[in-house]
Amino acid sequence: MEMPPASSRRSGADVSPRATVLGSLTIEGHPRQVSAARAFVARTLAASHRNVDSDAATLLTSEIVTNAIQHTKSGVDGTVTIVVIGVQRGVLVEIIDDGAAGVPIVKGDLYAADGHGLFLVQQLASQWGYLRDPAGTTVWFHLPHTDRPELAAEEPAPDSRGRDPARAKTSAHAGTILVRTRAAR
Repeated sequence: MEMPPASSRRSGADVSPRATVLGSLTIEGHPRQVSAARAFVARTLAASHRNVDSDAATLLTSEIVTNAIQHTKSGVDGTVTIVVIGVQRGVLVEIIDDGAAGVPIVKGDLYAADGHGLFLVQQLASQWGYLRDPAGTTVWFHLPHTDRPELAAEEPAPDSRGRDPARAKTSAHAGTILVRTRAAR
């Protein structure tokens, strides 16, 4: 189920929200749905007029959604939810799956035939990480505004697992929203 792009609600002319859900889409955990996830992110970013690298956002979404379908319970009669969130310094994209036994890992073998999805995320996103709870795993990435790249340089780099302690509050808050969304399914 797709949520329409969020309208901007402001209580005053100079008030700007810290984070705004720009849109959400839940798809079946099937490979044929990956193109729907890419199209949704591209449409949502275009409609929001956010100046971020849309190509990178759609590529990274595609990689993470594919991982969710191939490596989690989502690929066995489950679902994957994509949430696009506008934040002060760019866009946060979260992909929620139905969970797996393991955690998302960046593979070190660059010469392998596959397994480069999270490596691409690590290289192209300014930050990324994951959150796990009993309902599943949320893998998130942040892309900065392309017209203000100096803001990305101010933000701390993720640790070796892709987590960024400085972003934990934002991601945890967004994760809370997603838990409510997941419970509604």
